[in-house]
Amino acid sequence: MENVATRQGKMLVSDVKQRLSDIIMKITWREIAHDYFGKSASWLYHKLDGINGMGAPGGFTPSELSQLKEGLIDLSEKIRAAADRL
Repeated sequence: MENVATRQGKMLVSDVKQRLSDIIMKITWREIAHDYFGKSASWLYHKLDGINGMGAPGGFTPSELSQLKEGLIDLSEKIRAAADRL
């Protein structure tokens, strides 16, 4: 990813939230955490807030960021398919 600030292989949370700002309040992050990561909503919210479960810094790893991207693409395709059925 170009122009992405990282710290120890993790994307800075401010960048992730900024990139998702137009949809962050419009989707169910609980379902994304469960369906695409097999994790709890709190796990994903912690990642979005840039902390790990212990309260220390812990943004997305490159692998997790790729997984989030693929999940959002899958969700967008499902939304498009549902709209096309109307």
